[in-house]
Amino acid sequence: MNRRNYNREMEEILTNTGDKTLLLHSCCAPCSSHCLTVLAGKIHTTVLYYNPNIERGEYEKRKEEQKRFLRETKLADFLDCDHEEEAYYDAVRGHEGDKEGGARCYLCYRLRLEKTARLAKERGFDFFGTTLTVSPLKNAEWLNEIGFSLEREIGVRFLPSDFKKKGGYQDSIRLSKEYGLYRQNYCGCVFSRRETTGNESAD
Repeated sequence: MNRRNYNREMEEILTNTGDKTLLLHSCCAPCSSHCLTVLAGKIHTTVLYYNPNIERGEYEKRKEEQKRFLRETKLADFLDCDHEEEAYYDAVRGHEGDKEGGARCYLCYRLRLEKTARLAKERGFDFFGTTLTVSPLKNAEWLNEIGFSLEREIGVRFLPSDFKKKGGYQDSIRLSKEYGLYRQNYCGCVFSRRETTGNESAD
């Protein structure tokens, strides 16, 4: 079975979106860097920093880097929202012991994309999307599946993507170095941190 080429679908949509608006969920400045350069000049983009999965100290650090990157590049506007950490723990309850990349991650993707879609609908954006597909560690099939499901459910168009295509992840590393962006080696949730460090406690 041939997999859908979400990168090509995105490119086709972006050929006719110069006057359209996009609410783009971003997990961090490094991941957003490549995505925003791809979108620049093609669609009016606002970055939504909604990541209740990330522990508070790490969350604030990544948010400030995201804001700094946007100030320096002017590639997009910025929309902040509440941390809502309890919403994350509620969403993944019963899956705390899952391995990274399993059902817990799917539920986390769904939580963040649903918030993005609902805000996009409320605020009159034409599209919503996410930077998460730039990472080779994130499941682009799941992310696009969730996005299209939310498009049907909420009634705002989803911008499909697979931003890691055409060297996207490598470009995000290059841009991170160019702008001196803080890059982390784990997803941000307490569970992925424990897998990465083997440490059961948070700082």
